[in-house]
Amino acid sequence: MTKDQTSKVAIVGATGLVGTEMLRVLEERRFPVSELRVFASSRSEGRRLSFGGYEMTCEVLRDGCFDGLDFVFVDVDEPIAEEWAPRAATAGAVVIDKSAAFRMDPDVPLVVAEVNPDDLDSRPKGIVSCPNCTTMVPITALAPLHRAAGIDRMVVSTYQSVSGAGQAGVRELAEQWTKGDGREDIFSRAGALDGMIASGDVWDRPIAGNVIPLAGSVKEAGYTSEEWKFLRETRKILHDLEIRVTATCVRVPVYVGHAVALNVQFRRDFSRAEAVALLARAPGVRLLDDGDGHPMPLEAAGIDPVLVGRVRQDPSQENTLDLWVTGDNLRKGAALNAVQLAELLLARA
Repeated sequence: MTKDQTSKVAIVGATGLVGTEMLRVLEERRFPVSELRVFASSRSEGRRLSFGGYEMTCEVLRDGCFDGLDFVFVDVDEPIAEEWAPRAATAGAVVIDKSAAFRMDPDVPLVVAEVNPDDLDSRPKGIVSCPNCTTMVPITALAPLHRAAGIDRMVVSTYQSVSGAGQAGVRELAEQWTKGDGREDIFSRAGALDGMIASGDVWDRPIAGNVIPLAGSVKEAGYTSEEWKFLRETRKILHDLEIRVTATCVRVPVYVGHAVALNVQFRRDFSRAEAVALLARAPGVRLLDDGDGHPMPLEAAGIDPVLVGRVRQDPSQENTLDLWVTGDNLRKGAALNAVQLAELLLARA
């Protein structure tokens, strides 16, 4: 970016967890904003948000609201994105969409800044899509390994924080922890929660003191939407439809930070030493203790890189490695990548 480049920017969904993080990232990275418009639902209309020492008033979407803008960041539910993202593109803005609305559209690139930035060069619909946060965190580390040895098959187990379900998920966990404060007994035996902590609006079972092995909604073959996203998005981002994946996505009582356990079989003999050398210099990756570390979600919360550790040669299967990856699902999993894509587009202008 040159010093004289500035952009008129909008955030659709500015009061959500990702929208709030996007404001923070734009300011921290000194993205060259000359004008910023913030949009939210009617519930937040008139709410004041701070950015760069100034305050802005939340507006609702309306005809003409995207006129004159350069970038529109979208983080709303799919039906709203499906309606308004094309309208922003028609108004002349580059749309960077965090919803799932366009991820598998062949005319919309699905891009991770450190992995496939050249895909930004073809944007027939004027829209760029960001992957699901559960895909984003591990694929930043997987991409250099795939380029070196080719991923054949992955067995994936995710441990996803409640913030992946938005503000309602965070609130539900907080309320349940508060109700159970000082009552360790109710978290220690089956049925003890009955009548004490009711299931909430987000999950049909208590999330406090529990894990829920059903992140997303159940789709074909009994796999959830989160699990199918991991497979399909990985193939599209890495440009390889032959990669095989089986995934189990689990919601855990952590506020911020997704973690993923990966058992990865490659198409050639691939040693731990080779993998560690690649991960040590991979962009967007921080390797802990030469791969022997055990990074945790709290260590990844609020920082840019994904953290990688527990790198092991699988003794049960040839050409296979185990590794553990964790990252901030709101930051690298969403807001940071979107801003990075805008930076790359400015650099290409």
